[in-house]
Amino acid sequence: MIEEFTTVRSESPGTAGPTIEIRVNGEQYRVPAGNTLADLLSRLGLEPRRIAVEVNQELVPRTRLGEYVLRPGDRVEIVTLVGGGEVAEPEDEPLVIGKFRFRSRLILGSGKYPSFEIMQQCHEASGCEIVTVAVRRERLFDKQGRNILDFIDPKKYTILPNTAGCYTAEDAVRHARLGREILEGYGNPGAAWVKLEVLGDPKTLLPDPIATLEATERLVAEGFQVLVYTTDDPVLARRLKQAGATSVMPAGSPIGSGQGILNPNNIRILLEYLKEDDPQYPVIVDAGVGTASDVTIAMELGCDGVLLNTGVAQAKDPVRMAWAMRWAWQAGRLAYRAGRIPKKLYATASSPLEGLIEPSRR
Repeated sequence: MIEEFTTVRSESPGTAGPTIEIRVNGEQYRVPAGNTLADLLSRLGLEPRRIAVEVNQELVPRTRLGEYVLRPGDRVEIVTLVGGGEVAEPEDEPLVIGKFRFRSRLILGSGKYPSFEIMQQCHEASGCEIVTVAVRRERLFDKQGRNILDFIDPKKYTILPNTAGCYTAEDAVRHARLGREILEGYGNPGAAWVKLEVLGDPKTLLPDPIATLEATERLVAEGFQVLVYTTDDPVLARRLKQAGATSVMPAGSPIGSGQGILNPNNIRILLEYLKEDDPQYPVIVDAGVGTASDVTIAMELGCDGVLLNTGVAQAKDPVRMAWAMRWAWQAGRLAYRAGRIPKKLYATASSPLEGLIEPSRR
């Protein structure tokens, strides 16, 4: 941006003998008669290579500053370029879920990848620290009989077992217990928690609200930290929190649909309800993410994190998409904390009006 360099004093010190009056950046100024533009800049302590000069709305090239002799009534404009300097990356508090603390706010799944190797690369590219795994034989082993946990370093990632595919509270509780048993054998801290899914319909994969609430109560009673998948219903979300859920995880849209956040207003209300007397309570969007902008929108709404799987695993280039999701949550989080400007009907100039050069005559 081009801006006036300085506000000039009305009288220059150290002038002796005949003087003339000129205007510099809109202010009256007296200089010794016979001074050149180069003399003026020297008196002002300005380096010619950092500025541009107009006299009477005509540019005076830098090579001619010593040639131009100032005359009474000259209107001089001195401008420079202004900008910002380097700033440190803003600090942020960690994501806290129960007893766990994480830097990354992205949780990645482990299903539907072209191979275990690509899944492993995606986890690395995403920067995630939590990987969720379904407690089902067909999810634990591939066609070659390789165990998925051989491709998820339990020392690097906290594993979040989930109850995907369960349609009753009883089955969900059984799967949670089995997941805990497996992870205790690996010595992974993820044994202490579970991502609870109790589905109500195989076509939409939406949760059964009654069975979900029942399973939450039972698992909390057994000492689990329950991260519960639910709809974007704010009333149900509040009931699940009251039942002891460590985190409520509303769907942005149906699982695997890639439709993003369909009802941002419900998410806003849900956040208001859950954080009203507990601002640090973690709310994590848990379904429907199709691309990086969906993650950014969820974070800009004020959600604490995003859990996704299909959006990366089924992308044309899963590893590249994993990188995109990594930057997307950070962009959304920074934007949320920065606070967006209000939306307006009419334009507002983005550059300051102060310091404009004298307008041309029409």
